[in-house]
Amino acid sequence: MAKDEQWKHEAAEARSAPGKMRRKEFEKELAKLQVELVRLQTWVQATGARVIVVFEGRDTAGKGGVISRITARTSPRVYRHVALPAPSEREKTQIFIQRYIAHFPAAGEIILFDRSWYNRAGIERVMGFVSDEEAERFLMLAPPVEREIVVKMGIILRKYFLDVSQDEQRRRFEARIKDPVKHWKLSPMDTESVRRWWDYTAAYRHMIEATHTPEAPWYIVPADDKRRARLNLIRHLLNSIPYKRVHIDLPEIPKAQPRPKGATERLGAGQPISNHY
Repeated sequence: MAKDEQWKHEAAEARSAPGKMRRKEFEKELAKLQVELVRLQTWVQATGARVIVVFEGRDTAGKGGVISRITARTSPRVYRHVALPAPSEREKTQIFIQRYIAHFPAAGEIILFDRSWYNRAGIERVMGFVSDEEAERFLMLAPPVEREIVVKMGIILRKYFLDVSQDEQRRRFEARIKDPVKHWKLSPMDTESVRRWWDYTAAYRHMIEATHTPEAPWYIVPADDKRRARLNLIRHLLNSIPYKRVHIDLPEIPKAQPRPKGATERLGAGQPISNHY
């Protein structure tokens, strides 16, 4: 009963949040955070730190959106976005986390998992791709695996769950249907996630309760307001990692070569494209 009351309290807090943030204010705050993301990147490279950030959440909650804001101003060699497709027939016979381990960070890398091994307790369980027994075994094994082969191996692990209300999910799903540039985001699985809202609610609640541990806690991100959710998540991530600003020896602009006699700046070769804009 206490847990049910806690979830109701969190939902009420999310609904009572201030009005949606204006784009100009969002972009101003995002620019500040992106500077810090680059500083985190420099620190990770300098120290050889390894970071895993897991992004889970309901469909349309904005996982891809926040990841794209994190990677927009950072190096893809350090911040690596991993979004694995459905498992192959061979991968289906492996242990649940095996194909994800192949993408774990080397020294100086930050891996951003757009969905993760927690698919087993969410999509796979609700859609019947695994049995309840297999899902429960996963929930029992996930905490010690994260503790022993991630945290105790010196990898910084952060787990975020982006949550949206049922009404907001339906609104975003309808927007995807109407917007041609978002059609690629639609799949039968997405449709089922909207239809089976309460099945997913029960599965995610059970997943979080079973795998929220001192070594690898879940951080819940209310995401009805996408802009605030993105800023809050990025700020929390930055605040949770004890990085320090690393001094960089910046180069000076070098003196240009003298222009060779008869040389032109235009290449003069190839076929120029038409100017339509």
